[in-house]
Amino acid sequence: MPANLEKGGFSFENHTRNIQLEQRGHKPPKATSTGTTIVGLIYKDGIVLGADTRATEGPIVADKNCEKIHYLAPNMYCCGAGTAADTEFSTNLISSKLELHRLQTGRQARVVTAMTMLKQMLFKYQGHIGAALVLGGYDLNGPQLYTIAPHGSTDKLPYVTMGSGSLAAMAIFENGWKKDMEKEQAIKLVQDAIEAGIFNDLGSGSNVDVTVITKDGVEYLRNYGKPNERGQKENSYKYPKGTTKILTSKVRDLVVVEDMDLS
Repeated sequence: MPANLEKGGFSFENHTRNIQLEQRGHKPPKATSTGTTIVGLIYKDGIVLGADTRATEGPIVADKNCEKIHYLAPNMYCCGAGTAADTEFSTNLISSKLELHRLQTGRQARVVTAMTMLKQMLFKYQGHIGAALVLGGYDLNGPQLYTIAPHGSTDKLPYVTMGSGSLAAMAIFENGWKKDMEKEQAIKLVQDAIEAGIFNDLGSGSNVDVTVITKDGVEYLRNYGKPNERGQKENSYKYPKGTTKILTSKVRDLVVVEDMDLS
């Protein structure tokens, strides 16, 4: 290990080398462009999490109805935005660690424990794991809501949004959220926020998934909202044979040549 890294901190020793490599035509890696809208809010009795269901591969919609709200523990769930594999396997890994923690201690895991595990893992990889997370749960301290960025920074707020549609969703929250909301109000506000992301961000789309977490349990509302259902066509667009007139026709007979020598 170089002497200047023994005490920690940032190292810029490769800065000149990187510039020279770029001048020789070696392009630096680019961040993957992803799309999602995930949100969460605290209401009177617990937490409501929401997510859209579109998964993209660049300009292609790879999955119209994927699940972005992941199980962590019986009292907490986590929404994932970013690279689908990174969000899925990161939450699976932490879910496994939380279960081991529960078996060892004999107590239900706290939400802050899951947040600490996630942020420490993501910080270790310095943002190379593309997982932006909204973590929500209910423990002995009541409802807890966190955001975790891919590089490991966290926030604890009463309502949060993440993903490419987060600005549209946050506009809905800023306008409509209030303290001690009822369950129905909270679910409606989350649905409106996700639909704002769906209709204003090309990376978000399809349906709205909602999860409600209280001290009594979890209510997972799969495809709670379907704002993009395909309607029935007003007319039939099947035309009978002969609708388009044939002006000219020409038939050419083909001669089949067998055992043709191509050498």
